[in-house]
Amino acid sequence: MNTINNDYDPQSMTVDQARAVISRHLKPVDSTMRVPVRTALNRFLAEDVLSPIDVPAHVNSAMDGYAVRFADLAAVGETELTTSATVLAGDAPPPPLAPGQAVRIMTGAAIPENADTVVMQEQTRREGDRVWIQPGQHNGQHVRQAGEDLHKGATALRRGKRLRAAELGLIASLGIGEVSVFRPLRVAFFSTGDELASIGQPLAEGQIYDSNRYTLHGMLTALGFDCFDLGVVRDHPVAIENAFEEASRMADVVITSGGVSVGEADFIKPLLARMGEVVFWKIAIKPGRPLAYGHLGPCHFFGLPGNPVAVMVTFYAFVRDALLTLAGANPLPISPRWVLRTTTPLKKAPGRTEFQRGIVSQDAQGEWTVRSTGNQGSGILRSMTEANCFIVLPQDRGSVEAGDEVEVQLFEGLV
Repeated sequence: MNTINNDYDPQSMTVDQARAVISRHLKPVDSTMRVPVRTALNRFLAEDVLSPIDVPAHVNSAMDGYAVRFADLAAVGETELTTSATVLAGDAPPPPLAPGQAVRIMTGAAIPENADTVVMQEQTRREGDRVWIQPGQHNGQHVRQAGEDLHKGATALRRGKRLRAAELGLIASLGIGEVSVFRPLRVAFFSTGDELASIGQPLAEGQIYDSNRYTLHGMLTALGFDCFDLGVVRDHPVAIENAFEEASRMADVVITSGGVSVGEADFIKPLLARMGEVVFWKIAIKPGRPLAYGHLGPCHFFGLPGNPVAVMVTFYAFVRDALLTLAGANPLPISPRWVLRTTTPLKKAPGRTEFQRGIVSQDAQGEWTVRSTGNQGSGILRSMTEANCFIVLPQDRGSVEAGDEVEVQLFEGLV
């Protein structure tokens, strides 16, 4: 039986509504720079990369074997040909192939004029300068045409593409040494709360160590952004206002954790309203309902909850895609969801989208399933270290029985 959700606020935005609102406020940074290919990993292209050459640059062999004229091959039985040369990758093409001739050729080597087919060496036998070709060959087989991958002037990579290892290799294959990329996004962040102590300080009565800044630093650094950690800011309006002013001078985006609820010491929302703009501040999500989005002058602002798990959930549910858009990503890197059977029941009340921590694994029969990590409290950061996925339960869904299907969002490539 579904339980009543006493935490549900009917005035809260849905997850999809909040994402749509945020997206309407986003525009990529307009500053670009040229960088060497070796330093461009995880950056976003600021302009299309056009191929200055045909790729491949010449007709070449896709196999080790023999280049032949298909017209010379018999339809039935073996064909005997004379070998006229051996061509290695990087060699200049040999003279045009005469009727009845074959050329020993290696993968990537230029195919001589008049040759149109490559026979892999496993389908041949050779004695001296004679080679016998097995029947059953196909015209044009194992031949890579010039420009087959890219023609000169064609678009190799489009603006907004994230440069990973494969993209760097492609650019290098074109002989291009520098690319134009968007400058790194600058993100400033700090935690608020008199109960927080920084690492290295002794804990006073009632204090806890601040983990959120380290989590944020890890998530932001993994995305390739420039990070500015402003430390722990005390729950005092003047201290938070000073931190806002400092952060907005150095960054494109300001992120805080804590101080966005409705408690007596939660000053983020009223200060944001006075110094900039509050677009929204409550989401129908668990964990992470008190999430603020707005602006500090030209800066985007995200006020995340104080609970450690809620920080990670709201970052990946809302902040990640927004930051990638601002950094120039187009299209956004996709974080796919899969439908799997859960082996454990999941408690949930309708009214909010829930991101529960789960573990995807393969059972003895080879089926991929998911199970809960257990206690889903928003302060249990250990559950994030045990999990390898989010189990995403839609807003209108209630509790889930073992054996039911659920949506799963894997951490790999996301977290």
